[in-house]
Amino acid sequence: MDRIVFWLPFIAVVLHVVEEFVWPGGFLAWHRSYRPSLAASITPRFALIGNTVLLGAAFVLGWYGPDASRDLSLWLVLAALLAGNAVFHLVGLLRMRRYSPGVVTGVLLYVPLCIWGYAHFIDNGEATWRFALSSFAVGVSYQFVSMVLHRTRIA
Repeated sequence: MDRIVFWLPFIAVVLHVVEEFVWPGGFLAWHRSYRPSLAASITPRFALIGNTVLLGAAFVLGWYGPDASRDLSLWLVLAALLAGNAVFHLVGLLRMRRYSPGVVTGVLLYVPLCIWGYAHFIDNGEATWRFALSSFAVGVSYQFVSMVLHRTRIA
């Protein structure tokens, strides 16, 4: 397995975070206007912690690469989490009819990376369908966990 495959999620996450917060930026304001009922919980601190954890997980994945068997699970879960985030941005864009900071990298990087990765690992026999589906379920569940965290913080 080529080591670069394990760095791809990290590269995509870095580019996504840049789009959300640096150029063009404005994600927090957009998110607050998209989910006004959660606005009090959508804070710079919450975003910093969440993105630091995400960047850290993606970095660890790239650093260890294919050396440990658990990395494939992390790769698949992370790819599904990223694809779920892309869907969040796309749905927000469609509902609000305005640009969501993060939608470009989400749709152009996260979704194809997830599709390619799952196909690649299944086709090469490195992941079974059952393993891939369970990893996908864990990864996409983050969007629901995030919603629960925001609602809990507000309550």
